[in-house]
Amino acid sequence: MKAAVIKQLGTTPVYADFPNPVPQNEHELIINVKAASVKNLDKLRASGKHYAGYTKLPAVVGFDGVGTLTDGTLVYAQGMTGMLAEQALIPKGKYLILPQNSDVATAAALPNAVIGSAMALLFRAKIQPGAIVLINGATGVTGQVAVQLAKHYGASKVIATGRNSEALEKLKSLGADVILSLKDADTTIVENLKAIQNETPIDIVIDYIWGHSVELLLQAFKGKGGYTHPVKMVTVGSISGEEIQLRSDVLRSTAIEILGSGIGSLSEKEMQLFIAEVLPETFELAANGKLSIETEVAPLSEIEDYWNKTIDAGKRLVIVVG
Repeated sequence: MKAAVIKQLGTTPVYADFPNPVPQNEHELIINVKAASVKNLDKLRASGKHYAGYTKLPAVVGFDGVGTLTDGTLVYAQGMTGMLAEQALIPKGKYLILPQNSDVATAAALPNAVIGSAMALLFRAKIQPGAIVLINGATGVTGQVAVQLAKHYGASKVIATGRNSEALEKLKSLGADVILSLKDADTTIVENLKAIQNETPIDIVIDYIWGHSVELLLQAFKGKGGYTHPVKMVTVGSISGEEIQLRSDVLRSTAIEILGSGIGSLSEKEMQLFIAEVLPETFELAANGKLSIETEVAPLSEIEDYWNKTIDAGKRLVIVVG
């Protein structure tokens, strides 16, 4: 079969022949892959910098994907073997059947974005209907999904921040009620946030960038000696830096909780709910045109060209097979 094969850690996968996977027992199934996204996880594993790296080379890359079982059933699954290939092995019973009207590229791109958005909203922030939600760094793929899911989960108002003015404007069509540019002067950003706080106090912040913008948010939320509106800030990413300056008086004067959302912060039960309930619901929403995610699609044969290509921050690279 044809596959994206890595021959040495730290090198670019190449389009090459690779032995077809063969089930070793009744607990393994063949999937005929239709599409698989390329994520930071895939690149980290191929670079040798991730703890779940490849122990045997050459190897096929790709953590998860969409394809058909031998009976034609369209499914999403995490692979026991690399998914950027014409075929892969998946565990029997550990796959999700997709709506038949699913777009395979969209379905392949969704899971990573959903775990970074839905889990933060549902299980860390515990969003309630009517909530006021601010998505900090909303112009990336996961931020765009977070805007849409916040509205789906009942948010009455969604504020989106970002630096890309064109992408910010687009967020209005995805459900953002207010957009704030992080390219503005610090004083302008803080004053705009304070104005929003005075009119409709923010309940939840889902943060994808951390760094200086979070310092500005905390400055805007800081109390002045009286009661303040409770807010949960959930950080999911840190593309603007891993560190912030956090003053003690901000925490003492403000009813704020600062949490993280990632695999280590989620319980086993919550991850089970992600697979059993959260992800299937988003596949249905996407299939019915109620949840969108932008993709840049390329054929498997061009994996070398696209692996290191700079993709627009608002799109997910998806490799289609066949």
